[in-house]
Amino acid sequence: MLKESFSFTINGQPRTVTTDPQRPLLDVLREDLQLTGTKYGCGEGQCRACTVLINGKSAPACLTTISEADKQTILTIEGLANGDKLHPVQEAFLTEGAFQCGYCTAGMILGAVGLLNEKPNATDAEILSRMQKHLCRCCSYPTILKAIRRAVPSAKK
Repeated sequence: MLKESFSFTINGQPRTVTTDPQRPLLDVLREDLQLTGTKYGCGEGQCRACTVLINGKSAPACLTTISEADKQTILTIEGLANGDKLHPVQEAFLTEGAFQCGYCTAGMILGAVGLLNEKPNATDAEILSRMQKHLCRCCSYPTILKAIRRAVPSAKK
């Protein structure tokens, strides 16, 4: 098996791994770096449970190879809070009770953060369009939408 070294910044820390260049980022995060907040859902990028931020934009870690992540800045759910202070999207999910089993929650939160990074004042239509690919097996969609609305700076509280 061909192995190469890949360097990136993950959750603010520089890291280097040596592995097969076609290995999914998801596997490297979970198996090599012990960052298990990023979940394996479908392995096809259809459920988005594995969403991470790469250079501030949401990406499915199951479809992103480690070679594509080389020299990039990656953020997982473990790096989103600032110490004991939750990110506003995490706070909103907690306040609204926008999760049940929690399996999709990390991907949902990072998907919403990625959206708000690009469109800080996202409309309902933009939120629904972007979050459409994120699947929740518990069907918590109404509270997830409320949570994301709560996190939008211009939303009426």
